[in-house]
Amino acid sequence: MKLDKYIAQSGFTSRRKAFDLIEEKRVSVNDKTATHSTKIKDGDVVMIDGKKLEVKEFVPVYIAYNKPRGVICTTEKIKGNIVDAIKHPETIYPIGRLDKDSEGLILLTNRGEIIDKIANAEFGHEKEYIVTLNLPVRNKFLDEISEGIDLNGEMTKPCKVSLVPDTKRLFRITLTQGMNRQIRRMCNAYDYQVIKLQRVRVMNIELGKLKLDEWRVLTDEELKKLMASLS
Repeated sequence: MKLDKYIAQSGFTSRRKAFDLIEEKRVSVNDKTATHSTKIKDGDVVMIDGKKLEVKEFVPVYIAYNKPRGVICTTEKIKGNIVDAIKHPETIYPIGRLDKDSEGLILLTNRGEIIDKIANAEFGHEKEYIVTLNLPVRNKFLDEISEGIDLNGEMTKPCKVSLVPDTKRLFRITLTQGMNRQIRRMCNAYDYQVIKLQRVRVMNIELGKLKLDEWRVLTDEELKKLMASLS
């Protein structure tokens, strides 16, 4: 097994951060400084910063969380981080992110190798949002953003958009890319201000009736469909 994957599965940190630890030469295997090509076999002793890595029995965790505004999607030990907000007994990591001012569905897991498969925009997985604007939604706005618009020299991809029935200022949008603060920037380009931005779906996982600041374990059916989409 690759060393960064082994460290991630131990629950010590994410695979990406494990990669950095190896890069910084803070990891040794059998008393030898490890490299990214180091493979782990049964009986190998892994040390991080001189302390033996304790590997516990790995039980995969997949949860859905309804993130409130103000919670930050980071595992860094700063005020308002998502890990402290959830207080899950296992070491888990957010899959992708929602900015601090947004709310809604975010998935978390302890399986580092799954995170990139879902979050990486290159794979084109759908993420759906409901957006509340300060002014009524214009048809021209929906038509143009659905086809893609220029944001400071970078074109957004075509996306699905629709007005929420029986409303004037709410619309749904489904993205398959992950430009920084993309929805807010698209709205700002048409002189709108986003009052509320809520993510309601990631691939086949829906927010549903999950209350704000609560989380739930994904069902077997959800997991089966999700994993099939990643294979």
